[in-house]
Amino acid sequence: MSEKIRLIIDTDPGQDDAAAILMAHGLVKRGLIDFISITVVAGNVGIGYTSENARIICDWAGKEDFAVYSGAAKPLLRNLVTAEEVHGKTGLDGVERHTPRCPLQEQHAVNYLIDTLRAAEDGSIVICPIGPLTNIAQVLTLAPDCARAIKRIVLMGGNYFEAGNITPAAEFNFYCDPHAAQIVLQSGAPITILPLDVTHKACITTPRMDVLRKQNNENGPRLAGILQSYERYDIQKFGTEGGPLHDPCAISCAVFPELFQGRECHVEVETSSELTMGACVVDWWNSTGKPANAYWVTEVDADRMFEELALSIEQLP
Repeated sequence: MSEKIRLIIDTDPGQDDAAAILMAHGLVKRGLIDFISITVVAGNVGIGYTSENARIICDWAGKEDFAVYSGAAKPLLRNLVTAEEVHGKTGLDGVERHTPRCPLQEQHAVNYLIDTLRAAEDGSIVICPIGPLTNIAQVLTLAPDCARAIKRIVLMGGNYFEAGNITPAAEFNFYCDPHAAQIVLQSGAPITILPLDVTHKACITTPRMDVLRKQNNENGPRLAGILQSYERYDIQKFGTEGGPLHDPCAISCAVFPELFQGRECHVEVETSSELTMGACVVDWWNSTGKPANAYWVTEVDADRMFEELALSIEQLP
């Protein structure tokens, strides 16, 4: 197990985002992380729903006082593309929503991140973006000095060896804001990428969900219901045993990097061609000689990852 990390999640909840946020709150209870805040971006659904959903999920975790900041309502240059066909109209299909008790902070997420990173020690904060990278790109553009405080950006996004899940060429988060993804990759910050290449190896199966469903709390059975609602779309589309659980891969890799394997590579994102918009070009064999700018993950010990997820959810109400 790695040292205890200070974590900020940037998210667009989203059903698998809910799993990632709940896992992080459980990791705090296990004494494994210091979970600082959540910043929210538009993506799976619009910013109104994502900002509300993040706070609902904190309520579920018994963290009604948690710091949640709302950020970018649309990509840097493109129109917003959402994934309501996967996550439902509100982003949290498969569960009853309520008016959140956890308040929304007044400060904009980008301003909050800049202030927080500027006040932090060098290399002290891990950021886990599990939605489009719009907020993070704005931070690194407006305040490039903030990169010094980032220990690592551990993000879910992209694809190379796996086909895209929103277009034939692209994964949703990178497709939603490809310009933001490219800015982050060019920022010089240390980056780990959890692409479809690895998340498609971490699948929601009935036995794995049964572990959650049998927990003696509210969040285990609730999360099993959310994820089995969410996975139906992917099973129908990809024909897999169970839908891939994308976003908790990023949280897991930040805290348990030994469960993952990959390679340092040079990675770029297509921002010009509509045919391949958001596609990643990963220099896996160092063909260009360009210096590596990301650790591209391809392998996961999925059984262990789901065990850590279950152990974390078990800590919650």
